[in-house]
Amino acid sequence: MDSLKKRRAFLVALCVGLLVGVAYAVSSRDGEGVQQDVQPTLVDPTMKGASDDGEDSQDESLTRESSIEEVLSLAGEAMSTMESSLTDYSARFLKQERNDSGVLDEATEMSIKVMPRVRNETNDAPMRIYLKFLQPKANAGREVIWGRDLYDGKMAVHETTLLLSWKTIWLDPTGMLAMAGQKFPIYELGLVRLVEQLIERGLKDAGNPDVSVTITKEHSFDGRTCELIQVRRSKPSDDSDDFSLAEVVYDPEQLLILSYRSFGWADSGGAGKTNELPLLESYEYLDLKTNIGLGESDFDVTNSSYGFP
Repeated sequence: MDSLKKRRAFLVALCVGLLVGVAYAVSSRDGEGVQQDVQPTLVDPTMKGASDDGEDSQDESLTRESSIEEVLSLAGEAMSTMESSLTDYSARFLKQERNDSGVLDEATEMSIKVMPRVRNETNDAPMRIYLKFLQPKANAGREVIWGRDLYDGKMAVHETTLLLSWKTIWLDPTGMLAMAGQKFPIYELGLVRLVEQLIERGLKDAGNPDVSVTITKEHSFDGRTCELIQVRRSKPSDDSDDFSLAEVVYDPEQLLILSYRSFGWADSGGAGKTNELPLLESYEYLDLKTNIGLGESDFDVTNSSYGFP
């Protein structure tokens, strides 16, 4: 009997996990990989390098030449700012990625609360994250809580579907179910890792003659006046994270990086396609509010304002 019960419990857990999919950033697609209900608030799936008349669409008077070294310096300033003064934040996180099969996954929008690891003097505080899905519609209402020092490191997942809403589901953040189709585990999310990954990528291209950088002032982003950093390659690299164009949005007032997105190489296979750059990945932090006083209850499944059963 005990063996039978264990098998049944395992099958139930497996079915629930498969239905849940990826707990924090699921990519919902139909059977043929066609996107469904991609929200217009997110970046377009392609970016054109020039306007229809062939002229650069940017105001050239606001754009200047820069370098990877300057980008690394700005990223270092952003890291120092977070290490010295960032204790917590909330934001609306927009994410879209191209999967290993080359298909652009469905756009995801989440309301997030984060306590980063840089909130203590040694930058090793236990990170904590709360997510509530806003889009796509199929996932709206899903909630996820994860903390390195909470719930034995498991992700608490609350689904809104009738069959799954009655129970909190616990997943290993690096397990097969949580990582299916995802580039990064949940603890890679956030402003700190965004900057760290930018520095890691930038160090690879330091001194690379095939890479050019421009910085454009007075770039409007989420109601803020920011700077747009554009990194261009003149030819493909052999790196797994190769791109033709990367864009970074930098807030010079708060000294924070708010967005990163990268594009692949143009399809030269037909007329009118030479300027189309396919989106590879996009991460944007909107409605950002820092140091708002998040506490234990914000990462507690018993919080009465959350829907965890």
